[in-house]
Amino acid sequence: MNVINSALSNTQLDRNEKIPCRVYAKASDASIAAAAEIARLIRARALEGLNCVLSLVTGSSPTRIYEELVRLHQQDGLSFRNVIVFNLDEYYPMQTDELQSNDRFLREHLTDHVDIDEANIHFMCGSIAKQDVAEYCTKYEQQIIDAGGIDLQILGLSRNGHIGSNEPGSDESTRTRMITLDQVTRTDAASDFFGAENVPRHAITMGVGTILEARRLFLLAFGEGKASIVAKTVEEEITASNPASFLQSHDSVEVFLDEAGASGLTRFATPWLVGPIVWDDTITRRAVISLAFQTQKAILKLTEADYNEAGFQDLLANFGSAYDINLRVFRHLQSTIVGWPGGKPAHAKQVGDRPGNRDDIFPKRVIVFSPHPDDDVISMGGTLIRLVDQSHQVHIAYQTSGNIAVFDNDALKFAEFAADFCREFHIAAAGLDELENHVDEFLRNKRSAQVDSPEVQRIKGLIRRSEAREGARCCGVPEENLHFLDLPFYQTGRIKKNPLSERDIEITVDLLRQVKPHQIYAAGDLSDPHGTHRTCLSAILKACEHCRDDDWYQVAQVWLYRGAWQEWACEQIEMAVPLSPAEVQRKRIAIFKHESQKDRALFPGSDMREFWQRAEARNAETAKRYDMLGLAEYAAIEGFVRWDGHTGIEL
Repeated sequence: MNVINSALSNTQLDRNEKIPCRVYAKASDASIAAAAEIARLIRARALEGLNCVLSLVTGSSPTRIYEELVRLHQQDGLSFRNVIVFNLDEYYPMQTDELQSNDRFLREHLTDHVDIDEANIHFMCGSIAKQDVAEYCTKYEQQIIDAGGIDLQILGLSRNGHIGSNEPGSDESTRTRMITLDQVTRTDAASDFFGAENVPRHAITMGVGTILEARRLFLLAFGEGKASIVAKTVEEEITASNPASFLQSHDSVEVFLDEAGASGLTRFATPWLVGPIVWDDTITRRAVISLAFQTQKAILKLTEADYNEAGFQDLLANFGSAYDINLRVFRHLQSTIVGWPGGKPAHAKQVGDRPGNRDDIFPKRVIVFSPHPDDDVISMGGTLIRLVDQSHQVHIAYQTSGNIAVFDNDALKFAEFAADFCREFHIAAAGLDELENHVDEFLRNKRSAQVDSPEVQRIKGLIRRSEAREGARCCGVPEENLHFLDLPFYQTGRIKKNPLSERDIEITVDLLRQVKPHQIYAAGDLSDPHGTHRTCLSAILKACEHCRDDDWYQVAQVWLYRGAWQEWACEQIEMAVPLSPAEVQRKRIAIFKHESQKDRALFPGSDMREFWQRAEARNAETAKRYDMLGLAEYAAIEGFVRWDGHTGIEL
């Protein structure tokens, strides 16, 4: 859990990073470290006989911090009797008991589980009359002053740089007030509200000026989706278009990052621009590919002048010549292109074939894990088709039902169809009329963001299950090889899921030991808006740890795919599966079978394109990049990275 050493001096870092950054291998490591700092502050203030005033933020980033603080209270005796808390913002309008209320979030994650005095809890109210908001905000500021000011402000970071709900355009003079949320913020929050149209258009928030008056600030940013805004906040100039950049003016602020969140910082993205480095294979590949794109040259056309002009003299000195470097990187990229992802049968092997994928085992048993019922065909549909066509024994494991991503009108349509079908053919179906009436009444009277009844959840799950069967049928996977796991962590009916449990892992282990796969494919696409992909991957990797000593696992390989939310960079890809135009078309048809997700997904995230459009664009772009680097030209490429048990992915 140590802070990652960048091997650069503070002076070198200061030239680029205008805010101190702590970078950890995993988000959980960063959160535990931040929680330890908070605990030390609480205890230090208690020893002085003083209160500790905290301002708390909501969202996925601080959740692990609050879990750790609760653990420290319950197991290590950390007392919150001297703690006063304020929350940073609240949606408006918003009742305190609604699922999306920040008040409710903080109580469920922290204050209900510690010994804090209720009188010391100051959470914003989103249900006051609009004409009273201005006066309410003035009183909230006074409460902070009366408490002695904020000792520590915890902040999250949005894609558009807002802190609290201070949208772009907010400057350092702003105080607690009501603000109109911009489209980026409302789109990002759509998953919490079962659709962007249900997200409130306003919020009450502490101002940037209020935030900057805190004696100490922690900014949290985890995941690749935050890498770009982290770099802008930490390294670029202060501007109201990025409110988080005003943190540069504070004399006691720290940014807590995981490796993915830090990946846009100069010292990680282009470390050769910061100072002397060790030119290992990974950094060399990244540098050469970066230079090729920068000069718009194929790798084998790069010259020593290109390297010198880019400041790569050390790299040239290490390897002797541009030719040697070019050939080394080119051959690596060429070796990643694999037309037989499961390996070749004996009759198809040729002299000079590149070794890999355990060609001595054919056909292979393959499991493709799909977090939602459509991730398999969206992200690796072409490879899935090719594995089946090349005679491997392919299984698909759908880890969750995906029921929350079905529109209400689809559930009502299917309930009415089932009832009409039975009436039309005089089929007796006990309770079917009652079910139709329940669904009709529930959905017509459903409140915004209300959790579905168990009956509606089941219907929505069956819709997605039938679509998954159709998608798999398009790819040639037999129905007996489809496994609907319905992992328990997902089955809450809400966006917020339960923590991963031993039962989730046990179900996954049982399937692995039943199939004994030679290849396991899992979603390494961790930017989905609900975090389901991350939890599903964790279940798989933990299950693999359980199976580590099994005989079948000794020859198994785990491959991570992407595509629905993000894509692997060329320098990361270890297996690139090229797709023909016909395979791209077959993949599109398989995606189209998921009709409830067609035209408009309930939770599109920040990318408003349909999933088939995202997949085709990303696969075509990967192929284009390989072509630009001087490799063979293909219609599309699906990229994979092998997991070997030593990655920084959360377990």
